[in-house]
Amino acid sequence: MADAGVVEELLRRVERADGGVDSLDVASGLGEEHQLIVGAVKSLQALGDVISAELRSSKHWALTEEGAEIAEQGSHEARVFRSVPSEGLAQAELMVESIEDQVREKLLLVQTGSSSELEEKEKNELKKRKLLSEVTVKSYWITRGSSFSTTITKQEAELTPEMVASGSWREKKFKPYNFEAMGVAPDCGHLHPLLKVRTQFRQIFLEMGFTEMPTNNFIESSFWNFDSLFQPQQHPARDQHDTFFLADPALAHEFPQDYLDRVKRVHSEGGYGSQGYKYDWRIEEAQKNILRTHTTAVSARMLYKLAQQKFTPVKYFSIDRVFRNETLDATHLAEFHQIEGVVADYGLTLGDLMGVLHQFFTKLGITKLRFKPAYNPYTEPSMEVFSYHEGLKKWVEVGNSGVFRPEMLLPMGLPEDVSVIAWGLSLERPTMIKYGINNIRELVGHKVNLQMVYDSPICRLDS
Repeated sequence: MADAGVVEELLRRVERADGGVDSLDVASGLGEEHQLIVGAVKSLQALGDVISAELRSSKHWALTEEGAEIAEQGSHEARVFRSVPSEGLAQAELMVESIEDQVREKLLLVQTGSSSELEEKEKNELKKRKLLSEVTVKSYWITRGSSFSTTITKQEAELTPEMVASGSWREKKFKPYNFEAMGVAPDCGHLHPLLKVRTQFRQIFLEMGFTEMPTNNFIESSFWNFDSLFQPQQHPARDQHDTFFLADPALAHEFPQDYLDRVKRVHSEGGYGSQGYKYDWRIEEAQKNILRTHTTAVSARMLYKLAQQKFTPVKYFSIDRVFRNETLDATHLAEFHQIEGVVADYGLTLGDLMGVLHQFFTKLGITKLRFKPAYNPYTEPSMEVFSYHEGLKKWVEVGNSGVFRPEMLLPMGLPEDVSVIAWGLSLERPTMIKYGINNIRELVGHKVNLQMVYDSPICRLDS
């Protein structure tokens, strides 16, 4: 509620006035800030039809800070003229004996409320010099309402149990309920930026007709994570410097035996048109349990399952966490998310892979793509995918891709004329780019600012 004295004085002035009063005049007459009078008007409006207030706008000219200084001290030219000492510079050398400070005179007219005496051209000239500005003032024209009274009875805002018990509520006057008022925002959970971007990627895969793979097993045996992908047991990625090994349970024991034998054979002896790696493949290495280093282990399980039935073309995708023994820095964590897409069909080629990648990345808003030959143990040919970054003005890597090798697919039991194309990328990198985060540790981990999670907007990829 506004100041009671101001409200009462406002009501008295409205009562004395015939047609109404202007809030600016009331503020001037009371020597108060105009905003205080506006507050009193709002308080009276909340009481019902005590007053009627019409919002009006008017424009007037006002001096800027520099203009007020010139009005007080004179224009810059006049001050220069006055500052010339009589003993330092002969007046004859100035070529003028006196000056008329017209700029100051015009500004004083505005300051005293006589701006109407100036021509529009003169006002615009002063405005151009930033000595004058046109100000829009909003005020209220206040008149009596249908329930006008100079005596204000405070309206109750709440119906209390005491009022109900005593019956005093019958004599009370209550404020009308405002059905338009906004309620208090309820406390609720907030999605992490990673989950928002993940939702967008998932929607893109579903729009392209992909089926989501089950990825709820973070622990994998080395067999499914490495051996089934035709990755040799002496590969550096299988070293403790790159992989987290489990202590308990340390080993896995359940494998499809016939499939395991075929994988062992293609590693150690070759087959299916390959000479293999020619080493002594050991079951002990394949049994070691690890935290999966990529979701391709899930793809291997799904493709093996597909091979055990009559083949039909499929499109799979997964988005989930993987774990690697990385050195932590601004762009690397030991735990991150991998996005993977897999397509299995008859006669797929590298051209099909490029076409699917173009379609996939176009839906992400990435249209400028380049492909660079690369090496992966389980894909041949393999390609790194680069996109032109408009902000950085250079090509940056956005993913990896390839065609799964026959040494991986044929031991599973898939038909020889079936090809499988696949690609993958991280979830963290596009999230960091989307939300302008430079350090991955500010996105994931104990250093995450929860306020960032609350404030981050919904994700909309520019497809």
